[in-house]
Amino acid sequence: MGISRLKRIGLLFALMGPAIITSNIDNDAGGITIYSIAGARYGYDLLWTMIPVVFLLIVLQEMSARTGIVTGKGLADLIRENYGIRTAFWVMVALFVTNLGNTAAEFSGWAASMELFGISKYISVPIGACFIWFLVKRWRYSIFEKIFLVVCLIYCTYIVSAFLAKPDWGEVMRKTVTPSIQWNKDYLIIIVSIIGTSITPWQQFYLQSGVVEKGLGKKDWFASKVDVIFGSIMMGVVAYFIIVACGATLFPAGVRIDSAEDAALSLKPLAGKHAYILFAIGLANASLFSGCILPLATTYYICEAMGWESGIGKSFKEAPEFLSIFSIILFFGASIVLIPQLPLIKVMWFSQIVNCFLLPVILIFMLRLINNSELMGKFKNSLWVNIIGYGAVILLVVLNVVLLYNSLADLFK
Repeated sequence: MGISRLKRIGLLFALMGPAIITSNIDNDAGGITIYSIAGARYGYDLLWTMIPVVFLLIVLQEMSARTGIVTGKGLADLIRENYGIRTAFWVMVALFVTNLGNTAAEFSGWAASMELFGISKYISVPIGACFIWFLVKRWRYSIFEKIFLVVCLIYCTYIVSAFLAKPDWGEVMRKTVTPSIQWNKDYLIIIVSIIGTSITPWQQFYLQSGVVEKGLGKKDWFASKVDVIFGSIMMGVVAYFIIVACGATLFPAGVRIDSAEDAALSLKPLAGKHAYILFAIGLANASLFSGCILPLATTYYICEAMGWESGIGKSFKEAPEFLSIFSIILFFGASIVLIPQLPLIKVMWFSQIVNCFLLPVILIFMLRLINNSELMGKFKNSLWVNIIGYGAVILLVVLNVVLLYNSLADLFK
């Protein structure tokens, strides 16, 4: 391999990062819980969902990255400029409420993972929140990104856990390529939740902001596409093996779980101590990782929508609104976890379902912006990307309507 090729590969890796980080945040405490419940309740029946989910994630994240590269602006900024401050404000309110629930779910996962190692949540949660605050306050984006790229590797613990569970790989492969549909409310809730936790509204905002802050330009489009594809596949692979691990152990044993903590505890007698430890480490990593990114993403798009200065590593004098909003979301989300007897699993389920209800709205804004010739020029969507994008919107609306109908029908029985 020549030196010039090595330099090109090195440059490619240097430009990658925003999409890998954004995609892996999907495998957060809420996501791990959803995938664990999917495997425990339905075995391998929902493995097939990861193929369309990863494909759709690649298409949508490439759109977000391309818009950021071409315009040099975040999604919230573009919504404000093109649709007005009032529209931007209500979109921000909806996303803020949803992400507050998501942030609480992340700290719930962090507390649960530490309790698996014998550490009280009243110790672990304040320490985790303070660590995240100093991380964002003190370090520049480049250092911040490198830390989280390394952290992404810890997700491999779930892959190892799946192998330790000794699944029937023939059955796993068959279920992966054979869609299984059940027309009942619980099954539809799981599918909607998988979509809602794998492809989130805030994700589109954060990725676009990350591309802009990293300073990527049109010449970096190829590297950004590689970043998106690699990150999306990595997310899907981790989610896939979480379902496999729980489907191989908990489903045959008839174990009912309501959280990722339950999954880890249940794996101990069924798959062994090592699978339990790896699952718990993965939960701790995912929770703290996402507990940092989610408040950060929320702060980014609020500041963009309002036209305020934002950025990691900036002082309070340089970006007072950015640091104030980030601190409020972080510490308020963490404090929710410390409320005794709060049904955090319900908070988590609600936030994932609201994600799925909000996603079509955000996608419509994205599609309209990326097809604006004045903004995107020759970089606007091709016909096939628009077909996939609008097809995703229609599918999500149909799923949401069916879910809403079934929920209301049960309510008035």
